[in-house]
Amino acid sequence: MPALVGAVKVIAVSSSGVFNIGDVFTIAPVSTAKTFAGSGSFNTGDGLRVRNNQSSTNTYDRDVADSNVSSVI
Repeated sequence: MPALVGAVKVIAVSSSGVFNIGDVFTIAPVSTAKTFAGSGSFNTGDGLRVRNNQSSTNTYDRDVADSNVSSVI
């Protein structure tokens, strides 16, 4: 059933986001990411005390492709 929509103001849509108005059959955004972080990088909270005397992040990856994404249009 068709939709009647009034004025719309879009400020931002992220790179992996989807904005749609009206009828739609399928919406399937696809994205991948690979993150390397050292010891204690993603700690959150109040009063954290992290001690890392020796820390190294191994970023070597012998795979050619980790997350293969293909879009069919």
